[in-house]
Amino acid sequence: MQKTYDIRRNDQVKIIAEGRVLRVFPDTARVLVEHVMMVKKNVRPNPQKNIKGGIAEQESPIAISNVKLVCPSCGPVRAGHERHGDKSVRVCKRCKTTLEKS
Repeated sequence: MQKTYDIRRNDQVKIIAEGRVLRVFPDTARVLVEHVMMVKKNVRPNPQKNIKGGIAEQESPIAISNVKLVCPSCGPVRAGHERHGDKSVRVCKRCKTTLEKS
């Protein structure tokens, strides 16, 4: 059974610096955040795909426990859940506004 988390793709999160979530890995409890935890990777040249060789930088996953959701009005907060009709939405624990993007 797979765990569910309050962090989703394209959410603004707070670590040391803010960033946008690119991908969530729920089975390993890790997230990929834009411009956070950059690592260098050696890339081989591939003339068929027009790829130059060299050293490329890319993001590396970080633990989901190290990120906090950012509310547009409050800042870094914890998320709660409420039912709106037949749909469950994420809600800011401080100001009670919905964190869903429409």
